[in-house]
Amino acid sequence: MAAIDSFTGKDRRHLLEQMANPAEPLDLLVVGGGITGAGIALDAAARGMRVGLVEMQDFAAGTSSRSTKLVHGGLRYLKQLEIGVVAEVGRERAIVYENGPHVTTPERMLLPIYRGGTFGRFSTSLGLRVYDFLAGVKRGERRSMLTVAATLAREPLLKEDGLLGGGYYVEYRTDDARLTLEVLKEAAARGAMAVNYAKVTEFRYEAGRLIGAEVQDLAGGQTYELRARKVVNAAGPWVDALREMDGSKHGKMLQLTKGVHLVFDQGRFPLRQAVYFDTPDGRMVFAIPRDGKTYVGTTDTVYHGELAHPCMTKADRDYILDAVNGMFPGLAVTAADVESSWAGVRPLIYEEGKSPSEISRKDEIWESASGLITIAGGKLTGYRKMAELVVDRVSAKLKREFGRSFPPCSTRTLPISGGQVGGSQGLPGFVERKVQEAAERGIPQEFAAKWAARYGANVDRLLAIAAEMSASGAPAASADSRRLPLEVAVPLRYALEAEMAMTPADFFVRRTGALMFDIAWVRRWKEPVTMEMARYFGWSEEVKRRWMAELDRALEGAAVPKNPEGIGGISG
Repeated sequence: MAAIDSFTGKDRRHLLEQMANPAEPLDLLVVGGGITGAGIALDAAARGMRVGLVEMQDFAAGTSSRSTKLVHGGLRYLKQLEIGVVAEVGRERAIVYENGPHVTTPERMLLPIYRGGTFGRFSTSLGLRVYDFLAGVKRGERRSMLTVAATLAREPLLKEDGLLGGGYYVEYRTDDARLTLEVLKEAAARGAMAVNYAKVTEFRYEAGRLIGAEVQDLAGGQTYELRARKVVNAAGPWVDALREMDGSKHGKMLQLTKGVHLVFDQGRFPLRQAVYFDTPDGRMVFAIPRDGKTYVGTTDTVYHGELAHPCMTKADRDYILDAVNGMFPGLAVTAADVESSWAGVRPLIYEEGKSPSEISRKDEIWESASGLITIAGGKLTGYRKMAELVVDRVSAKLKREFGRSFPPCSTRTLPISGGQVGGSQGLPGFVERKVQEAAERGIPQEFAAKWAARYGANVDRLLAIAAEMSASGAPAASADSRRLPLEVAVPLRYALEAEMAMTPADFFVRRTGALMFDIAWVRRWKEPVTMEMARYFGWSEEVKRRWMAELDRALEGAAVPKNPEGIGGISG
């Protein structure tokens, strides 16, 4: 399937009207636009189902933009003897990588071993060997054991006292929000109708059977009646809220936990090598270099706060700072060194007597008496397999109850949007070709290299936008403001026209990740970007101020600890 041509916020009303067409009920309505819902929508659309997806915030605004940003093989689950989880997520990790190499990158990970620590040299060697086997790790990415000298050579900042050596293995770094968007865009290219800022306010029933939902467009204000043969609840932390709406919140329930990550500039925390290390209380923490920054996390605490906007507290920040200074004692980082942060809520399945870090990350599918299908738990890495299991169940029910037949799952070898670059082996050559093409069109090569690596096969659309803007001048945000440079204007235009960005926060947080990894860039360009979005959508001054205030709250929440939890409402 070719790269998607249009996925813009200006299509939202038309898409909702299509979903609400009483003459054509949906085969499947998916509630939730995180990675799980996106994967379900893609799988179902690829089989030929008539699919609608609604998300009450922006796509990936919940857990799916707030993870540790790793498509990893679950080494920590080996420690908990969850052999099946390790094997499955290891296999799925390779599939995610091949289908979207532009949003997934191999990352060598160092596991330092200390006297008296959680991991011993023998147990680490054995564990990593078992991990390689279970996860089906490629020969060139299998583990190796390092001496003390070799461990310190890889990362000189490590604490030397008590160091016995290290384990060296491969994880996969990702941009979780962009992964979600690329999956959704591929689903849309295959006919799925997906809309953000659209909230299910009530379910609809006939003779006790679920037949659809009332959906409110939070951006436009209209309400729509959507009829669907099957409804899947993939709402992440809001799963139980929808079950309560359905009158089926009983039996197993969610246990919400919060994870926080801190971001430092590489000038202050010059980490060479990704490190996975244990803390004095037995938790495991990642420290990962990325784009001139180092990020560290995560915490794992039971969470009872506001779901839409979890944030860093002083206790979260201090815990991670203590962990950093304990493992990298020469740094002496302080709160003043924290540039940005993010916090996410994990929707785990409650297990009595277990601490947050001990609760299984396994997924489960539940079905209520009305027919509401709920997918709960799970991990970013396993999104495709989770979707396959859900859509297999939906497909079987559609055949049995409505006589509608659909083919089996095809997503194992289906590239996501932007992934049509020849797999992981083809990506470097693809990027080189696009950089050369950009040079021939007078587009700066550094922009082309960045865009090709971030957007994959969709880069052609960005290069076309850049060529157009270079010929006519980038759009002015207002009559008296400086023009937006290509590095801002091109991704913004693409986000508006092809990624359904609706607000400045959508662009700066989930379309670019800049709020986390280049917060100074956000502060510099927030006003002209908001001006340009106001021009594109025709916002009133009141709407423009509201979205600017939302972005300002997000900026403050990323930089300043909050007690109590929460930074205020974003999507209404």
